[in-house]
Amino acid sequence: MNDTAAEERPPPVKIKKYANRRLYNTGTSSYVTLDHLCQMVKEGIDFIVHDAKTGEDITRSVLTQIIVEEEGKGQNMLPVSFLRQLISFYGNNLQSLVPRYLDHAMQSFAHNQEQIQQYMTSLGGLFPFGPQLEEMGKQNMALFQNAMKMFAPFPLNKDGTPGVGPATPATPADEEAELLRLRQELEEMQRRLGELSRKKTD
Repeated sequence: MNDTAAEERPPPVKIKKYANRRLYNTGTSSYVTLDHLCQMVKEGIDFIVHDAKTGEDITRSVLTQIIVEEEGKGQNMLPVSFLRQLISFYGNNLQSLVPRYLDHAMQSFAHNQEQIQQYMTSLGGLFPFGPQLEEMGKQNMALFQNAMKMFAPFPLNKDGTPGVGPATPATPADEEAELLRLRQELEEMQRRLGELSRKKTD
């Protein structure tokens, strides 16, 4: 079923960015803005942005610009401590591991978010399991901070900010074991959320 869905998924929309910073949607033959691209992301419409002159794929930089624009509107989702930690990873020898972990964590969160929204809708907006979800939120934060401790070039303070002084280097075996443990904890949180969503039918 997943293979069929993947085969039926339409190709990404091609967006061209010109020197004057204007964005052109080749699918609709019209100029668009970052707000339009932001809405496309929310609607699940995939797109690729190329520099109109060089043909270079600049999708990553445009998506980053969208995040900056949204943060500037007051839609703050990125804590300062997280941004500091993320910046500190650039140039670190474990930098290549961070994208994979963040991608896995965000996919897991999105999966849980869909379950939460479906359950809230089925209850007409009433959600009696607030404490349980709050606890899982705390576990998610603890899980993320543990991962940051493993990736960070310096040990973290109690508030999650980078500390001072070099962290003890982790061996490849330690890193692999830690990633496995983090993955297992994420799967356990998914299982617990699934149990909460099934309570309604019991």
